[in-house]
Amino acid sequence: MSAPSVLYDAPGPRARARNVGYTVAFCLALVAVAWFVLSGLNDKGQLDGQLWEPFVTDSRIWSEFLLPGMGTTLQAAAVAIVIALPVGAVFGIARLSDHAWVRAVAGVVVEFFRAIPVLILMIFASEFYFLFTDVSADSRPFWAVVTALVLYNGSVLAEVVRAGIQSLPKGQSEASLALGFRKTQTMTLILLPQAVTAMLPAIVSQLVVVLKDTALGGALLTLPDLLSQYKLIANNYNNTIPTLIVIAVLYIAINTVLTQLAARLEKRLSRRGRPPAGVREDHIEQQDVHLAETKTGDASGA
Repeated sequence: MSAPSVLYDAPGPRARARNVGYTVAFCLALVAVAWFVLSGLNDKGQLDGQLWEPFVTDSRIWSEFLLPGMGTTLQAAAVAIVIALPVGAVFGIARLSDHAWVRAVAGVVVEFFRAIPVLILMIFASEFYFLFTDVSADSRPFWAVVTALVLYNGSVLAEVVRAGIQSLPKGQSEASLALGFRKTQTMTLILLPQAVTAMLPAIVSQLVVVLKDTALGGALLTLPDLLSQYKLIANNYNNTIPTLIVIAVLYIAINTVLTQLAARLEKRLSRRGRPPAGVREDHIEQQDVHLAETKTGDASGA
């Protein structure tokens, strides 16, 4: 039996019955919505077997469309993430600098790119590569999408890093400085390792956003990502709605895997600073014995 929470009182019989009623009502509403959607699709003929059959019987739909599109999506997201993480860390730390001009420059850059929609950044990046670089027309959409994602999400991650570091007790940095650590050592050896665990959920949420925002490049810049493949599949098989449903399921699967991996990483990082369970138990037992001996000594002395 789990220990009672100190945040709120345990629900009584009426509250438990009310919660069960809310749960049942929500499930019934969810079933009603699902029935409404499925019946509408069925009335329009979108659940007919011939529309879904190509995903099972025709391997070309996977080898020529879905899997290459998924590869482009993952590649663009991975490159953007690898670049955006250090960019966010640098600007997040810069916003905590003791030098006012460093804080001001970092703040202007972060707030500027956070305020611009990522779709507009993709358009500007595409025009920039077209006018000022020798990037080929085939590669231009990919690098425009990556650039826009890095600028926007790097700025968002900078705020995540800044908030994560500021959430730590000030005694951490004060103690390290008292021990003779330089500010750079305090940041890299003391603050950042502790802040990573606190920042990880927000970082993972932003990584999921990066993965989904690659679809904007497919819709606007002809990036051959996963979403853009629905047009080619629908033109060949005349099954737009089933194709979009399959693509949505693939996005959900990819994001679920990413979230689960991040959850495991967070657990490992949270355990890293803890002593083994046996050591904690032995230490607690020793404290209890010492406390009991102290109380006994005080009682006999009195």
